[in-house]
Amino acid sequence: MKVGFLQFEPFFKEKEKNLQKIEKLLENVNAELLVLPELATTGYAFETKKELFPLAEPIPGPSTKRLAKIASSKNISLVFGIAELDESRSSCEGRDENNIYNSAVLISPRGSVYKYRKIHLFFREKLIFTPGNLPFEAIDIKGVKLGLLICFDWLFPEATRTLSLKGAQIICHPANLVLPYCQPVMQTRAIENRVFIITSNRTGIEKNYKFTGKSQVVNPKGEVILKARQEECVKIIEIEPKEALDKNLNEYNNIFKDRREDFYFK
Repeated sequence: MKVGFLQFEPFFKEKEKNLQKIEKLLENVNAELLVLPELATTGYAFETKKELFPLAEPIPGPSTKRLAKIASSKNISLVFGIAELDESRSSCEGRDENNIYNSAVLISPRGSVYKYRKIHLFFREKLIFTPGNLPFEAIDIKGVKLGLLICFDWLFPEATRTLSLKGAQIICHPANLVLPYCQPVMQTRAIENRVFIITSNRTGIEKNYKFTGKSQVVNPKGEVILKARQEECVKIIEIEPKEALDKNLNEYNNIFKDRREDFYFK
């Protein structure tokens, strides 16, 4: 399976320019799964919910439908971050400040749309977004199970473990990372669950945020098999997803069967 990431610097509050940029960067891509950054269509450094509200949109919505055309034409699954407006909770004034989620969207080549709402909000995100309320899910796309996380979810091992226990073979991780810790930690997350992890980070500086780039693909052995630096780029590598079905560390140890749940906190 050809998988990879698109690492780029979004324009702040310029949704149309970002969609055009994504379309341009994907023109010559030949892959089956590609992960884009968190909040790829809007940028990140919003100071209030009111500032973000005009750019938030439902899922599916205009951006989802536009990127679905790429997924269909290129026979590729796309994962990208978006500011989701939950219209079911919008007030009559259209300014219900508790209905914007930091979400990730998975679009299959056939047009199926899945979403995950970020559960672990980072820093000032807590002042802008509503915490996610959807369960972790392993999504079957062409016989391969994909899981979705967003950025700061990396710090919580329970998130990756839950997806892995549900059968995820590849964890897709859109991110806007500013702390320096995530990329090496994802090697641990991969080996402790024996899964592939694709982290797609953004680059550049936006207000007081300096993003770290360094997008990567990690295999079930915890090895970084594909990585970027700070450049805008699309990088692709071929993997064998079935490797993530083997949870045996050696002939005596199976990482799931060896768990001693009776001794863990609940």
